[in-house]
Amino acid sequence: MSDRMETAREIEALLFAAAGPLTEADLARRLPEGADVAGAIEELTARYEGRGVVLAQVAGGWRFQTAEDLAWLMTEERDEPRRLSKAAQETLAIIAYHQPVTRAEIEAVRGVQASRGTLDVLLELGLVRMRGRRRTPGRPVTYGTTDAFLEHYGLASLADLPGMAEMKAAGLLSLDLPPDFVVPDPNAPAMDEDPLDASEAPEFHVDFLSED
Repeated sequence: MSDRMETAREIEALLFAAAGPLTEADLARRLPEGADVAGAIEELTARYEGRGVVLAQVAGGWRFQTAEDLAWLMTEERDEPRRLSKAAQETLAIIAYHQPVTRAEIEAVRGVQASRGTLDVLLELGLVRMRGRRRTPGRPVTYGTTDAFLEHYGLASLADLPGMAEMKAAGLLSLDLPPDFVVPDPNAPAMDEDPLDASEAPEFHVDFLSED
């Protein structure tokens, strides 16, 4: 057996046993020094292509998951999820595309006052986190998405969020937008915020949910 095949076999075992996605760095730390992690992942991806279980990149890491076209088979086996309200879905979308964003900025985009309970639910579910404090009067807290958000929606990174065309098709953007409108880049660095103190971060129990 070649070194690459053996590394692929080892990675397969690690990912099978892992509770969540593992990055290439995570895998490299557990494998013999000099292991070709990228090559082994390429080998595994090809090996599982078209099968019932596939290797997917999620939240910057790798995991095995059910093939998308077979997800319907799992519906009767899942626990009843906690569902997001329409307000929570809208708030989550705004945070995803405009992060880091304050409560006031969320309200400005939605056009209605943001419910404290809505943000609490998103924080409790681990989809959103308090990122820092804006360097403006009052030092308002800023919010951003988490790796759990990427994992739940099957995104490798924020760069994989739907673009303007997809958002229009989904009815999330008006069709009569000004010609200079662009979807905000959630990966853009925030130059006007400071990180939170450790004592300010909330602690919540993580629950299951559905975006339906």
